[in-house]
Amino acid sequence: MFATTAILASLLTSATAYAESMEIMSPGSRPSSEGPEANFTGSVTIDPLYAANENTGNVGGLVTFAPGARSAWHTHPAGQILIVTAGTGWVQEDGGEKRQIRPGDVIWTPPGVKHWHGATDKNAMSHIAVTNVKDGNNVHWMEKVSDEQFLD
Repeated sequence: MFATTAILASLLTSATAYAESMEIMSPGSRPSSEGPEANFTGSVTIDPLYAANENTGNVGGLVTFAPGARSAWHTHPAGQILIVTAGTGWVQEDGGEKRQIRPGDVIWTPPGVKHWHGATDKNAMSHIAVTNVKDGNNVHWMEKVSDEQFLD
């Protein structure tokens, strides 16, 4: 009986120590921000999910685009994963076709690929962006996507 109690106490102590090293980042614990006008067209809200640290080589955020809103053309030095969570959007690689994205779609953009993403002209869209960091940088912004490019 004593051995069982000692083993159980040891397991509980180990579980507690492990749980205490975990970090829970609750919704609303980090302020939302508007997408900077220099990098976005239309209404874009960015909700940071987590930042890079000594154990992660990426940053995460929930980005919500109002109808017609989109990013500027940009590249990522170490690539990016988008996970569409709501709505309907578009993504386009420079020189490629504009492609529709919907909830559940996962988009991998390799390092250095020039692209843009955002909502459609009639629907809002949200995605989680997991962006890898290289040499302290996760994005290189370029020119804005014109209305003609967006609607073409």
